[in-house]
Amino acid sequence: MTPIMPPELVALMGAGFWHGAIVFLRVSALTALLPGFGEQYVSMRIKLAIALAFTFIVAPALPTFPQPDGLMHYASFAVTESIIGLALGVTIRFFVHALQTAGSMAAQATSLSQVLGGIGSEPMPAIGAVLLIGGLALAMMLGLHVRVAEFLIYSYQMFPAGEFPNGGGLSEWGVYRVSKAFSLAFTLAAPFLIASVLYNLTLGVINRAMPSLMVAFVGAPVITFGGLFILMVASPMILQVWSSALMSFFGNPGGGMP
Repeated sequence: MTPIMPPELVALMGAGFWHGAIVFLRVSALTALLPGFGEQYVSMRIKLAIALAFTFIVAPALPTFPQPDGLMHYASFAVTESIIGLALGVTIRFFVHALQTAGSMAAQATSLSQVLGGIGSEPMPAIGAVLLIGGLALAMMLGLHVRVAEFLIYSYQMFPAGEFPNGGGLSEWGVYRVSKAFSLAFTLAAPFLIASVLYNLTLGVINRAMPSLMVAFVGAPVITFGGLFILMVASPMILQVWSSALMSFFGNPGGGMP
């Protein structure tokens, strides 16, 4: 078949040009969804530079892929590698959504859902914004870029290059990661939910004992300041649990999936 590019140009770029081009397909799709690196407020030029940097790190660690026979062969690589990269990126992105969901649950439980709601690129309560910024900063400090590079190299054992992933296994893995993300979100928001339950039970008892007392005017400041106090005290523990779950995922992406 006719080669996609002139042989002179391929020789000029080196034998590893196609190898790097194939690796870049998966890396760029994953980078677009990475926590921190793939946020909406990060410009496309920065994302492209990050994808190229990961490509230069990952490509030498993999066996050299042969040059595609033609345009359709490379197009098949583009489809399969992009799908695999997006699937891998979404599973990592679930950890960001877990933080955001936990923040929304905590804010609704403590009457702080409307304070500083537009601080991020996506509308979210103040608690969610604080947890998200703290989580991203902690992930960067723990070497997220190193874990991502290792994860990309390991992904070629899970999903070989050029082979379309099994739909049943991929969907089962995705559903499992979604369930784990919601379970993690509920675990992170548990201190706020427990405090909210105790608060409402206490207000109910006081209201039954003194019906004439406007308990809502007394209780609203209490739950608001209580939510802020819990955020101050529990946020280190919440971020530690979240970062441990994130690093455990990189170590074992299956994570005990049945």
